[in-house]
Amino acid sequence: MKQVFKKWQEQYFSNEETVLLALMLAALLVVATTLGAMLGPLFTAMILAFLLQGVVNSLSRRGVPLGLAITISFTLFFVGFISVLVVLIPIVGRQTSLFIAELPNMLGRIRDLLISLPEKYADYVSPEQFQIIVARASEEAASLAEQILSLSISSFPGLFGVLLYLFLVPMLVFFMLKDKDLLIDFVSKLLPRERSVMTAIWSEMDIQFANYVRGKAIEILIVGATSYIAFLILGLNYAALLALLVGLSVLIPYIGATAVTLPVLLVGYMQWGYSAEFFWLFMVYGFIQFLDGNLLVPLLFSEVVNLHPVAIIVAVLFFGGIWGFWGVFFAIPLATLVKAVYNAWPRAVANKPEMVTDAES
Repeated sequence: MKQVFKKWQEQYFSNEETVLLALMLAALLVVATTLGAMLGPLFTAMILAFLLQGVVNSLSRRGVPLGLAITISFTLFFVGFISVLVVLIPIVGRQTSLFIAELPNMLGRIRDLLISLPEKYADYVSPEQFQIIVARASEEAASLAEQILSLSISSFPGLFGVLLYLFLVPMLVFFMLKDKDLLIDFVSKLLPRERSVMTAIWSEMDIQFANYVRGKAIEILIVGATSYIAFLILGLNYAALLALLVGLSVLIPYIGATAVTLPVLLVGYMQWGYSAEFFWLFMVYGFIQFLDGNLLVPLLFSEVVNLHPVAIIVAVLFFGGIWGFWGVFFAIPLATLVKAVYNAWPRAVANKPEMVTDAES
């Protein structure tokens, strides 16, 4: 056993860089699992800085001085940041309050619908079975309503955290843009001089992370804005809240779109019942999801995401489980990082004893 471990060590940890890289990855994993929530403003600022760095680079290529390009990019970000605070958040907050207040009535109507089903399908399911189903559904509905109410109440202590985000995130974004080269130089000085593996991983992941974050932001904006316009035209209640959920659902591949379908169709059914309006909502929402999966995602991520769907789902479950929201958001680039580390990791060839031929002897 000791000899096997020694051969494995010589093959995969044959130099100082690989040992240091393994320790760094382990330390980052520990920090992510223990301090992920505390470092939320930093991660948010890094995402926004990635987005704005693309604007800075685009302006610089057009001859705009670097300082002016940073000022323009940060000004655009700050104006959008204030617009979200003043316009979007109040609308979504108001619609969320109305939705929570209306939720018991929606659940009551669903219960009444379930109670009336035995008369229509008595030949298939007995009344006793329907009673069991209704009782179970009522328990789950009551539990869901209680969880939503407790979530809305428990959000008040988080107001300090929100204010912390509002103050720290813009400041961090500005300094990350302004002192990007200084920060990168500071980190590079902490690493060993000979770092061919780290350089190969960084060169790949710098492009992957930036393209993924920018592509995902564009996808959220397009899907969310398109859904909001469609819901407004159809006259759907809670259009801003549902459009925000649809936009954010693209963060979780495959699972997000499935999960957000239920509230959209539930609100539509509670508002219109089985009618032409509900049919149009179903068709329009399905068309948006179809365009997102078959047109928007291939255009934005054709060169970024080269992972099997099973690997993506496993990454979402694993990183989301240990890191919450940020784990879900970064699941795909983190999975790509694991793949890049695996591909770039040096592997020493095991020495094998040479066979001596009869001619040589």
